[in-house]
Amino acid sequence: MPCSIFSLIAAQTIRHMKEVQGRNQTEVTKFILLGHSDNSDLQVVLFGLFLLIYVATMVGNLGMIVLIKIDPCLHTPMYFFLGSLSFVDASCSSSVTPKMLVNLVAENKAISFNGCTAQFYFFGSFLGTECFLLAMMAYDRYAAIWNPLLYPVLMSGRICSLLVATSFLGGFGNAAIHTGMTFRLSFCGSNRINHFYCDTPPLLKLSCSDTHINGIVIMAFSSFIVISCVMIVLISYLCILIAILRLSSLEGRHKGFSTCASHLMAVTIFFGTILFMYLRPMSSYSMVQDKIVSAVIPLLNALIYSLKNKDVKGALKKILQKHIL
Repeated sequence: MPCSIFSLIAAQTIRHMKEVQGRNQTEVTKFILLGHSDNSDLQVVLFGLFLLIYVATMVGNLGMIVLIKIDPCLHTPMYFFLGSLSFVDASCSSSVTPKMLVNLVAENKAISFNGCTAQFYFFGSFLGTECFLLAMMAYDRYAAIWNPLLYPVLMSGRICSLLVATSFLGGFGNAAIHTGMTFRLSFCGSNRINHFYCDTPPLLKLSCSDTHINGIVIMAFSSFIVISCVMIVLISYLCILIAILRLSSLEGRHKGFSTCASHLMAVTIFFGTILFMYLRPMSSYSMVQDKIVSAVIPLLNALIYSLKNKDVKGALKKILQKHIL
């Protein structure tokens, strides 16, 4: 399978070079991000709304990182992964939102070709990293519930750091493939992107090259990563469910389920969004739906883990009582 994909990529590269040599059209050097609306009054409202969402996202996620850092009670593998997830969410939002906010109030909505490439790469990198991190967090919950006595050994500091590093490597490596595949295409017609950031579907729609191979590569790599991560999550939670049902006390079962509730909710929202946005036929993409969905996802994890986690709420309460009250 990988060999056939790379053979197709090589064939398309040769075809692309021939197309460029025979084309007299001017290559696109910048893109115009159309954003959400041409209505100036509505843009002001949207600016306020998305600024509020962005500030809440940054405060929630960065606050989570600081809270985990300063409270010794949260120095556990689960919160080490949660701190990494918060960093990824904050970075993912920061890769696209500031430019979107500027475009909502500025007349010039252009982004350079290199700027678009960088935005595309970093957004995809952090999105892929989050996918892997959520799978690692599911394994962490499995290790904690299935065999509590061996948990400190199975999830030592070294192993946790290795799992997080692997998640970043996988996310950034996958994004490098997609970025290389997308920006080697020719953009010689319209440069108006029907989105508020540089994303795969709207860019492929603008290309004047054959994007058939891109569609195959996107589906192959994205499907492999998502399916692999989902399988890790499902297997982990199946083992967790078996372990919890073996407990004799209702209190123990309730504690086991409550421990996993926040992560399970975050996994459902994230992978549901990924499947909705990227793993469907190119002809069925709705830019309007994708704009709405992709703007709020980085905020949700911070809300889920802060509102449903007693340890986080308890740590925040202690800090407020110590330093403010």
